[in-house]
Amino acid sequence: MQLVLSLVFDVTLAPEAWLNYGDLTWPEVAALPRDTPLVLPLGSGYDPERVGRQIGAGPICWLPAIPYGWAGSLLPVAPAVFDRALAGILSAPLEDGFQRIVVLTPSDSIGLPASVERLITPALAPGGGRPRRISRERVMLIPVGHTEQHGLHLPMNTDTVIIGAIAEGVVEIIPAEAEALPAFPYGVSTHRRSFAGTFNMGGRAFEDFQLAVIGRLVEAGADRMYLMSGHGGNGSFLVNVVKYAGERFPGAFSTTAYLHTSGKIGVRALEQYRRSGRGGMGHACELETSLMLHLRPELCRMERAVDEIDFIATENYYMDWVEGGELIANPPWEDDTRTGAYGAGTLATAENGVRWLAAAIEEKIAHVHEIHEQQNRRLSRRAQASQR
Repeated sequence: MQLVLSLVFDVTLAPEAWLNYGDLTWPEVAALPRDTPLVLPLGSGYDPERVGRQIGAGPICWLPAIPYGWAGSLLPVAPAVFDRALAGILSAPLEDGFQRIVVLTPSDSIGLPASVERLITPALAPGGGRPRRISRERVMLIPVGHTEQHGLHLPMNTDTVIIGAIAEGVVEIIPAEAEALPAFPYGVSTHRRSFAGTFNMGGRAFEDFQLAVIGRLVEAGADRMYLMSGHGGNGSFLVNVVKYAGERFPGAFSTTAYLHTSGKIGVRALEQYRRSGRGGMGHACELETSLMLHLRPELCRMERAVDEIDFIATENYYMDWVEGGELIANPPWEDDTRTGAYGAGTLATAENGVRWLAAAIEEKIAHVHEIHEQQNRRLSRRAQASQR
């Protein structure tokens, strides 16, 4: 790992300063002093200066906010389900050696495990923002990103930024047909220990939480849900969620897809414009880097980008954006990458980011239309059956 170690640099801050964890690369997270307080907000709108004064002297680092799930949020789930999700989220920085994690809550009515340090402070938007409409006329988009390493050049929040932008793009174009929750920034990474800073809620806690979210949406009147993943590690667990949801909520149509830009529309656009060959699009790759160069160019450290395409590939097991072959496996990432990247990030362009974001949105719009067709036809068939 000599290449990686040579690129880790000091992130020392002035005493009054603060960092956004999601904006950092994993070498920057690795360089953070372990006595830096990590602040996990429930909701948004907190005053950083006030929080800094309440926590004490020295810089603090803000973790991505949890937008819903807790009591008082837009979609509260059962306390036991939220507690397991929160414990899973907090497990990663504790394993990484961080000594203090403070959970910000807007009121004292929110239950937290006794072991969690809390700070009760006012928030301007404690609920994390609310969907404008929850109804049967709209597909509820549930974008799920993640906070994990993305090589030396992309930030930890890459997956969340991308899937959030795709969901927002869909709603902007077809507001009468779709509504979106805020992008959820924590998922599952079974390779968590390989590179610093990656979170891992845990598969079962993740599944239980997302299933509970669907349940709350059904209670609010929704009957068609689309779990949209920006992170490949979420995929198999979201498949389980929709299988459970089909049994538990048979009146609703819940679905997911492996990743964005991976269906007919997306693959066609990737093949038309990609500059890399097979292996160039996997993780912190040509695709994700292009999208981030378009969406958040200030967070891309392109001078540090390293192409990693020496994946141990065989006929039926290889890495590319749409994984191919008949075999499914989860070998150690260190076998294939020194920096955490899979692919050719140096070949990325903002111009292709524009193209591929448009294709991803177009693909999701097509899925929304199909979800409506599926549910409408099923409701019609059930109505006909009930009249016999």
